[in-house]
Amino acid sequence: MQGSANLNIMLKAARKAGRSLVKDFREVENLQVSSKGPGDFVSRADRAAEEILKTELMSARPNYGFLGEEGTSIEGKDPTRRWIVDPLDGTTNFLHGMPHWAVSIGLEHKGEIVAGVVFDPAKDEMFYAEKGAGCWLNDSQRLRVSGRTAMIECVFATGVPFGGAKYLPATLQDLARLMPACAGVRRWGAAALDLAYVAAGRYDGYWERGLKPWDVAAGILLVREAGGLVQPIREGQDLLEDGQVLAGSGAIFDRFAEVIRERPAA
Repeated sequence: MQGSANLNIMLKAARKAGRSLVKDFREVENLQVSSKGPGDFVSRADRAAEEILKTELMSARPNYGFLGEEGTSIEGKDPTRRWIVDPLDGTTNFLHGMPHWAVSIGLEHKGEIVAGVVFDPAKDEMFYAEKGAGCWLNDSQRLRVSGRTAMIECVFATGVPFGGAKYLPATLQDLARLMPACAGVRRWGAAALDLAYVAAGRYDGYWERGLKPWDVAAGILLVREAGGLVQPIREGQDLLEDGQVLAGSGAIFDRFAEVIRERPAA
């Protein structure tokens, strides 16, 4: 796809940050058997990648705002446009030497995501979309959501909260209702890639609570431009601010949503 100038800036920035993370990923695998503190190392890798993204994006568009997962927040001179960035989505996977993590960049214009990039450096897969121009993988593969129509054939993805996290009981109830009705549920630990995989038709649907804007900004647009649907789990919620996301193909969305939205009996 021939992208806009903004999209090309995003693709270049994602690749540059990805190269930095790949170098650090090779090192963190060695740290797993050491006492050097791999968690601290990954935090440094995360911050370094965000600094690369901030430098690349803000140098190209100095008037835009910037919101980063590592705490960087810049109020732009142009209040209508903002980069929303997660330099390392899937930090726990990265920390444990598992090659499933991504760089995510969304461009927001007047409260709407108009361009999105999710880059998986370990697999060299670049998912990207612009509003009205479709969703694409790498240089030329146009993506469409799954066409499966039978729930029992569908595979879904979610994030299962760890420890005593707030949304663990609700997620366990979701799983109890959904798993008997489908072919399986995956928990791969990277929200941006979960949404990209829905866009690519690899997953039929995805849901999760407690997300942040940088987790989902790019992925929301990928799914929509691939012909899928994305809605808040509860009516009246804001996708970015409330962070409760339900995404899937149109063929099964209503049935999927009905299962997830079912309120347990009092």
